[in-house]
Amino acid sequence: QVQLVESGGGLVQPGGSLRLSCAASGFTLDYYAIAWFRQAPGEEREGVSCISSRNDSTYYADSVKGRFTISRDNAKNTVYLQMDSLKPEDTAVYYCATELFFCTVRDNNLRDYGMSRWGQGTQVAVSS
Repeated sequence: QVQLVESGGGLVQPGGSLRLSCAASGFTLDYYAIAWFRQAPGEEREGVSCISSRNDSTYYADSVKGRFTISRDNAKNTVYLQMDSLKPEDTAVYYCATELFFCTVRDNNLRDYGMSRWGQGTQVAVSS
């Protein structure tokens, strides 16, 4: 079965850390850029981070730059999002998605129209 499965979400206090995982099954991630998007209740979906297929290009939204780190382990067919110094405004459902080769970034925003597969999402809540 071809799918992406996110894990690692949960409840954390402000300033804490979480590491999200996005595991692919049924296909190889080698030729795909992998992105993380998030959506908070009542808000539009936001592109958070993306890593290209060759691991030589990354994107971070200004809101997470310096706090989040994206990485990939092609041997494990998995992509990670390390989230440090979490803030209440990071609370959202986080989704991973794939796009062939490169991340589509326009006007400094990660675009989702090239994404071909999506995971089911994992909830992140940052609260004291």
